[in-house]
Amino acid sequence: MTSPYLTLESVSYVLPDGRTLFSGLTEQFDLRPTGLVGRNGAGKSVLARLLAGQLSPASGRCLRSGSVHYLAQQVDVLPGMTVAGLARAQTVLDALARIEAGSSAADDFEAVGERWDAPQRLRDELARSGLAHLEVRTPANQLSGGEAMRVALIGAMLSDADFLILDEPTNHLDRQHRQALAGQLQRWPRGLLVVSHDRELLGSMTRIVELSSLGLRSYGGSYSFYAQCKAQERQQAIEQLEQRKHERQRSEQALREQQERQQRRQARGNRHGREANQAKILLDRQKARSEISAGRLQRQQADARLQLDKQVREAARQVEDDAAIVLHAMPAAGFIPRSVAVLEDVVLPYVPPRWQHINLQLGGPQRVGVLGPNGCGKSTLLKVLAGQLPPAAGRCRLAGRSVYLDQRLAGLAPELTVLAQMQACKRTATEGELRMWLAHLGLDAQAITRPSGLLSGGERLKAALACALYADEAPQLLLLDEPSNHLDLASVQALETLLQSYQGALVVVSHDEVFLNALGLTDRLQATSQGWQMAPW
Repeated sequence: MTSPYLTLESVSYVLPDGRTLFSGLTEQFDLRPTGLVGRNGAGKSVLARLLAGQLSPASGRCLRSGSVHYLAQQVDVLPGMTVAGLARAQTVLDALARIEAGSSAADDFEAVGERWDAPQRLRDELARSGLAHLEVRTPANQLSGGEAMRVALIGAMLSDADFLILDEPTNHLDRQHRQALAGQLQRWPRGLLVVSHDRELLGSMTRIVELSSLGLRSYGGSYSFYAQCKAQERQQAIEQLEQRKHERQRSEQALREQQERQQRRQARGNRHGREANQAKILLDRQKARSEISAGRLQRQQADARLQLDKQVREAARQVEDDAAIVLHAMPAAGFIPRSVAVLEDVVLPYVPPRWQHINLQLGGPQRVGVLGPNGCGKSTLLKVLAGQLPPAAGRCRLAGRSVYLDQRLAGLAPELTVLAQMQACKRTATEGELRMWLAHLGLDAQAITRPSGLLSGGERLKAALACALYADEAPQLLLLDEPSNHLDLASVQALETLLQSYQGALVVVSHDEVFLNALGLTDRLQATSQGWQMAPW
């Protein structure tokens, strides 16, 4: 059998609003484990769905050799779905059950194929992944986000597909299971394409493909090699832009001097004709020749200027495509009380017993990273601190203003535009200032005037961050639940820089160790086998 591949041939895609997302994409994906990277809104998820056959291109062709298993970044838990359904094994299990009950229908035997051991394989993988407490018929709506993703990933690994396409598979995984996934993917024997901004996961890939406004570009090597190449390319692009600008400046000076010489020659010719008392017909002919010559020179100079401008624009485009994401400084947090939040003998609701009880005091410029396995109650803890969820017992005292950014961005109204929501929370800024700040975040004029529910996951997160961090009244306590999820790599690095300068108390939940280590945290709040424990970072 030939090796599996996915091929793009001059593929373009047009969004429902008529905008062209990308065009002319040509690339082949083979057995090399490949990471797909790019800015938010570039179309990575759309491209992944095109490759998987879930979407059709506006033009061009997507060719697939063999079967493809696609896993979206948001796992959809449908009503009535079980663990088996989430792992995409429900059809096989149902057919097996009917056969065991006496069915001889050809459709049931075709559905099972060679997978007679599917129930046992699924149970074995659940146990191997630390999910032995789940049964194949456990309702999927009882699972945490991390557990749901782990079950969906088990289904991908059991699919025996020729090609796996995984869109941000580590977003909801804790560190232990991120490492376990990286090990599984290294052992995967067939085609693999991973859309991700997880720098550790990308480090295990053998090829990085970048999607940008310039198209697709392939880099043979891991993420570190890609990052090194990008830094070199950016420096070269900046140098090329400066060179083109300098060439245009020198050429403009030469064109002006040429025009001045032409004008002086024309003036001398006119003066000589008058002084020589030539006949009018001769003077008119001389004037016509002079005007033709001057016109020809003007056209040549205009063409030269157009060519110079084109060269500068092309050089600038190379730089602008890789322009840095900028998060502007937040308003000062003002007076920060010694104690901004206190939990006294609190019992967290909906949390396993070992992690229910917590005592906590946050104050001043304390910066806390919250770590623990999926399902231990990290998000619940933030909701209690934010005052959005009452504790099952105990007291929660808050002082000062807090801002809470949850994983689902519930504070962002999907029916309203980003610009309208920014104007509501930042009344002291002009529309022009807001547009500039949002543009520096990578949200262009079209994105900020569309309902936020139509934006990509990364674009929505940037919008929610802007509304939370740029508000007129700065928070004394900032609560962030997986803030780097869905952000492109440049935006994650910009967020790291911004949070380093935040003066208030910070509590951040994240499974991204690289991100956490860049924030200058003071303390680590860890969910351990003995409960919640605070220690210096």
